[in-house]
Amino acid sequence: MTTLAVIPARLGATRLPRKPLRLLGGAPLIVRVWERLTALALVDRVVVATDSEEVARTAREAGAECVLTDSRHPSGTDRVAEIARHPEFARYDVIVNVQGDEPFLPAEAARGALELVASGAFPLGTAAVPAPAAVLDAPDVVKVVRADDGRALYFSRAGIPFLRDDAERSDRDAMILQHLGIYAYTRDALARWVALPPHPLERVERLEQLRPLAAGMAIGVAVLEEAAPRGIDTEEDLRLANDRWTTFMSGRA
Repeated sequence: MTTLAVIPARLGATRLPRKPLRLLGGAPLIVRVWERLTALALVDRVVVATDSEEVARTAREAGAECVLTDSRHPSGTDRVAEIARHPEFARYDVIVNVQGDEPFLPAEAARGALELVASGAFPLGTAAVPAPAAVLDAPDVVKVVRADDGRALYFSRAGIPFLRDDAERSDRDAMILQHLGIYAYTRDALARWVALPPHPLERVERLEQLRPLAAGMAIGVAVLEEAAPRGIDTEEDLRLANDRWTTFMSGRA
């Protein structure tokens, strides 16, 4: 199956202003995400999708393919769907959405989300990693709970699963999963997702994946064996990411 990866990027983030252009290891974050996805070599084509001329210029100067999209999109998936509708990209069977704040995206996450969809197991795929209990109190970390068959039951910024009364803490801790910023879709599932009206759960939690989930669309969740670095949503996340980048590059020297 042919695969197209799209990195949606906008400048309107509130928790980390001008996020795509903030520097990680001396280069804009959007460039680092594009470099990472390209280096993984898991898809046939990688495109940056943005409504910002400044982001587009920065991406193109680094060598990335970039397409300007409508500024009115309410979510990254809507921006990805616009790219998928372009005649130029009509031949791709599976579309992958990699959020523009995942410069350390594990190969296993991209491969796992893709395989869930390419195998026909699910129309939508994503990934998650085991996480410490401390993330339950962090609203900027999205958590997911999944069913026995691997599909997502719910995504939340709140602490899920919730530990009640004298329940077994070890059972709860074993089920804590941090959602990673990647989605894979069949072309039909992507079109159906964006055709749905925004759901109240999506508006309340500010999580776009709750729209298809509430409509009964199955989202498969590939779970990695080991924890992974979190995405970059805050100034502290960016500081930690730069520390990690420095350590990584020092180890390569």
